[in-house]
Amino acid sequence: MKKVKKYALIISIVFTSVFSVGFVDNYFEISKNLDIFTTLFKELNIIYVDETDPGKLMKTAIDAMLESLDPYTSFIPESEKEDFEFMTTGQYGGIGAIITTRDGWVYVSEPYEGFPAQKAGLLPGDKFLEIDGVSAEGKTTKDVSNVLKGQPNTSVMVLIERPGVEKPFEVNLIREEVKVSSVPYSAYVSDGIGYVKMKSFTRNVSKEIIEAINDLKKESTLEGLILDLRDNPGGLLNEAIRTTNIFVEKGVEVVNTKGKIKDWDKSYLTRSVPLDTNLPVVVLINSRSASASEIVSGAIQDFDRGIVIGQRSFGKGLVQQTRKLSYNSQLKVTISKYYIPSGRCIQALDYSNRNEDGSVGKVPDSLRTAFTTKNGRIVYDGGGITPDIELEPKKYSNILRSIVSKQFIFDYANQYFRNHDTIASPVSFDFDSLMYNDFKQFLTDKDYEYQTNTEKAIEDLEDEAEKEKYAEDIQQEIDDLIAKMERSKNNDIDRYRNEISEILELEIVKRYYYQKGAIASSLKHDDELEEAIDILENMDRYRSILTDYKQENEE
Repeated sequence: MKKVKKYALIISIVFTSVFSVGFVDNYFEISKNLDIFTTLFKELNIIYVDETDPGKLMKTAIDAMLESLDPYTSFIPESEKEDFEFMTTGQYGGIGAIITTRDGWVYVSEPYEGFPAQKAGLLPGDKFLEIDGVSAEGKTTKDVSNVLKGQPNTSVMVLIERPGVEKPFEVNLIREEVKVSSVPYSAYVSDGIGYVKMKSFTRNVSKEIIEAINDLKKESTLEGLILDLRDNPGGLLNEAIRTTNIFVEKGVEVVNTKGKIKDWDKSYLTRSVPLDTNLPVVVLINSRSASASEIVSGAIQDFDRGIVIGQRSFGKGLVQQTRKLSYNSQLKVTISKYYIPSGRCIQALDYSNRNEDGSVGKVPDSLRTAFTTKNGRIVYDGGGITPDIELEPKKYSNILRSIVSKQFIFDYANQYFRNHDTIASPVSFDFDSLMYNDFKQFLTDKDYEYQTNTEKAIEDLEDEAEKEKYAEDIQQEIDDLIAKMERSKNNDIDRYRNEISEILELEIVKRYYYQKGAIASSLKHDDELEEAIDILENMDRYRSILTDYKQENEE
């Protein structure tokens, strides 16, 4: 009873403080519903037939309430605060490794170069049997991550099982402050053409980009830059402004935000002397480029400061702010929408107007509003950044998706690493025909069954024939078709050799050269990168794209 009263008192105190801030017009509705919720919560915990967990019930209620608003408004309890801070700072205390689950156990997926896991010799494929003497069986990655993380200079003992090693062995890991770079790779990809990969917009990432560009300039004459924002989910708004400021003049508005509380509306201007306003720039984006990535790519496009290549971006034009709550918890809440230099908002989904089933629809292309860039080119709101040059995303075969999802490529790369001390550099390493035959041999006792679209169509045809009473007449033809399809499908391992080899090559390179090597390897087979290089090597084409507005205006 005392525990229930304590929770009711906490709720009352929290919401009383909210009342003092505002919501005057809705005071009665808030007060009434708060009273209903408080009495319901109290009665439920007192009289429910089984024992309840008030904290768990409250978390469930809060999560469900916030989920009805948008995916970005969330409650962050004290236990998850460190994970949230990692998203904004890129650093945490721990062993420095990506982990994954498989068959009820947690494995090392990838150790970060230069951090405790790698320095202690942990390898991809290592299974955690015990952590500090406690069995890891049945644990989730979150469970294991919570134990492996901790204050720098503290230790954690893990018992490891490794393929090819007869007995499990112990490894004592000394935790460190792990800082994952948001700019993991930069290099020249052609004569005079530099490339910078940007993973997220964490604190001070703009300084990392400046350092990368300056290093490229020291190495050689930088005549064009490719900024890769593909798969970049965003991050800090201020870092998006500073990143844009690298390429545009001081004192221009990059974005402004507008929300319900007008006093919080704000205009964000560039504040520093730019690094280089003349360097030709190409920005790469895709459907997973979101938020701050869209601010940067959208501003570069709106200012006609560079060319955007790839696929339409995600379309997240919502701004979140964290608010401190009691007991060291926080609320991450959407407070406004952002508008980039042309005046357009690129939010793709309207969470305030849901369909009857609760789903949220995208803004149809027919309702998108046209805006103009600095040079008068037409751009649109309502659905992410549409690239100046749109390219089809790379599509992979069913067989590749199957062997990747079943982790056979991961396992083979581990086996290859155990059997080969060194390989050529990431740019030079080639997964040749002899290696591929070895991989095919590796797969001989593996089950990687998958259904092709053609097989699904045949299956649907068979079902429809049965319904319409044609099955008996055409069953022989269907059986012949299935047999031919099966024979053809058996050749998929050779038919799709090139794309399978690319992924094998990348995964093997990662074992020896870690993340930087993997990026370097992936660029060897990157059609979007090739298009970017072609544009930067052809300045007439580059300039014509940035000034090509007459045709659309005349139409």
